[in-house]
Amino acid sequence: MRLHFQKPGMFTTIQDAGRLGYQDFGVPIGGALDRAAMQLANLLVGNAVFEPVLEITLLGPSIQVEGSGQIAITGAHLSPMLNGLPFPMNATVQIANGDFIEFGIAVHGCRAYLSVGGEWRVERWLGSTSPLPSMREALLPNNTIRKGASLKVNTRPFPNTLKIEVETQMKMNFQVMQGPEFDLFAPDVIGHFFSNKFKVSAAANRMGVRLEDSLPGPLPNLEMISSGIVPGTVQVTPSGQVIVLLADAQTTGGYPRIANIISADLDALAQLKPGDTVGFSL
Repeated sequence: MRLHFQKPGMFTTIQDAGRLGYQDFGVPIGGALDRAAMQLANLLVGNAVFEPVLEITLLGPSIQVEGSGQIAITGAHLSPMLNGLPFPMNATVQIANGDFIEFGIAVHGCRAYLSVGGEWRVERWLGSTSPLPSMREALLPNNTIRKGASLKVNTRPFPNTLKIEVETQMKMNFQVMQGPEFDLFAPDVIGHFFSNKFKVSAAANRMGVRLEDSLPGPLPNLEMISSGIVPGTVQVTPSGQVIVLLADAQTTGGYPRIANIISADLDALAQLKPGDTVGFSL
């Protein structure tokens, strides 16, 4: 099967499980931000759970299909359509030569995942297909979809037709552990962090979610030696802005780390879009 992209969408990339084990060399983990949605998409078409998928952000692509095979779409509901009719979410769908896939408005969530059953013929670096535009020199730039791009998959028969019921309620409160610099923040600042809601800014991307509302002073007044960070680390800038780091973020940072979102909540974090509000609990 070949997928021909007539429109690329807002930000469509090829993602998999990323690159664990290279952070000491300064290489971000990368990979799909909503891993549960990625794994479900692959299971629905008979792939191993960490095989590549398309990660589609808010505004989806327009795709002309050449060949046949099985496709599934999971994660955010971005109003997918197949030949002008609604494309069923979280289900195995048989695709035929000449079919046309497109997306409409975002009903809920931010990132959808499209899988194709078979072997993806795409570039890899350090064992992963995930591009890293955040590096000094963008890595695997061809795995970020652009207008006119084509994606080849050596499809294979998958006899099962599956449909999974998935909870669609958006999570707005995130559980955190204390960060390494938690005790450097004044009790009033910590109280504000846990008792208030924060709005996701338009600057949110795969590197991190910036929140519009700032923490009040007094804030830690120090110059930190850059220290290790991981997906879910919550940093606070000198101006009080809260930043939650995601998979494409750098591997070290110099802002105080007030908290870290637990791994069980990271998939839900990936579905936040600008304008959503979030809160934190210890």
